[in-house]
Amino acid sequence: MSGKLLALKIDVDTWRGTREGVPRLLELLQTHNASATFLFSLGPDHTGRAIKRVFHKGFLQKVSRTSVVEHYGLRTLLYGTLLPGPDIGRREAALMRSVRDAGHEVGIHCWDHIRWQDHVAGQSAAWTQREMRRAAERFREIFGSPALTHGAAGWQMNPAAYAFERELGLDYASDGRGSHPFQPVDEQGALLGVPQLPTTLPTLDELIGVDGLNAENVDQRLLSHSAGQEQSHVYTLHAELEGMRLSATFDRLLSGWQQQGYRLASCRELFASLDAAKLPRHRVTNGGIAGRSGILALQGASVN
Repeated sequence: MSGKLLALKIDVDTWRGTREGVPRLLELLQTHNASATFLFSLGPDHTGRAIKRVFHKGFLQKVSRTSVVEHYGLRTLLYGTLLPGPDIGRREAALMRSVRDAGHEVGIHCWDHIRWQDHVAGQSAAWTQREMRRAAERFREIFGSPALTHGAAGWQMNPAAYAFERELGLDYASDGRGSHPFQPVDEQGALLGVPQLPTTLPTLDELIGVDGLNAENVDQRLLSHSAGQEQSHVYTLHAELEGMRLSATFDRLLSGWQQQGYRLASCRELFASLDAAKLPRHRVTNGGIAGRSGILALQGASVN
């Protein structure tokens, strides 16, 4: 069995992505004998409130490249504004459990995706802990056991969020972007939170529309990032994209990674392959990523 893993981290942002994208992804994963980590949005779908991002630098350019209406659907883009936001966890608890029962890892993405992504960076510890606790309590309600992993919505974090992950009893998290697994530390070099498995590869929506890339050829560009390497990778995909209109692209990606010698695995399997006590220590910071608007949580400088 190959020693290098391609960990599949699936962010499920919306109600539509849950009920339509997740079942298709389960089919694709079964076809390729692949495991994955599904991170669920567990509270209300307020996707429509993302309209406020029109004022963020680069947002309109990203929307024009990635056909947001086609991928998410007009109805989803009205939730939380003209339409009430459906409670995803209450409506789709049985479907979420079916993912676990199919042998995949399940974890927390967020309580309210838009609320977290648009506000957590500037919020207090109390606000942050309240949002995370609501998600953790709903997760336990659905699955009958506590969550052991978390992946931040929109790769947005603050220091309190990192710290509270340890209080929640998580084993590890995948909250930001980076190059390899690490143990986060604070500015004084003290341990902060739990080990991090950052997303190491670009996402489809960061690549499509750039340099002539589209749904028919973007998989080859993405595969070029992992070709000829011996390191393991974490790839973040979205139920609303790879589970729906970009499912054929994802199918080709899975085949391509297997041809490159990767074993398609969950983030849990990648974490289990590591010696957590010996992970390099890095500070966490914020910065930009090509193809994505705004700032994201990033793996920062190493600390001896």
